Amino acid sequence: MTTPLFELQRNTLGRLVLIHAGERHDGVVPVRNFPMSAPEAGLSLVDGEGRERLWIERLDSLPANLRRLIEEELHHREFTPSIRQITAVSTFTTPSTWSVETDRGPTRLVLKGEEDIRRLQPSGALLITDSQGIQFTIPSVAALDRRSKRLLERFL
Repeated sequence: MTTPLFELQRNTLGRLVLIHAGERHDGVVPVRNFPMSAPEAGLSLVDGEGRERLWIERLDSLPANLRRLIEEELHHREFTPSIRQITAVSTFTTPSTWSVETDRGPTRLVLKGEEDIRRLQPSGALLITDSQGIQFTIPSVAALDRRSKRLLERFL
């Protein structure tokens, strides 16, 4: 593994600081290029105005200390619970309130319309955006129990 041509550290406020090409950039934020289909490939460190300050081809190519800092920051930014089971839906028309079991526990979400359910290619996973803008994933429809599949099919 080669030594990276940049440094990354936290400032006293806990925000990431990028030191690259002789410049210091406070408050950079990691942004994945393809967060669902290729989470380890293609990542930018952007500043507070959204300008890319550094491109990282592969997260797993970084030394452990840099990768850890970036993964910690991503964990705080990316809140995407994974739906394991759909236990109930209020109605088969939208808007509809869904009761679901996720990898983070039970919750309810409001589906505004069928267009808020998107298929992710090529994996076939589903991305569901609720009325509050929270994104949920269903990594594998085939892995859902029979009842969950039947409820979901009414919206696909």
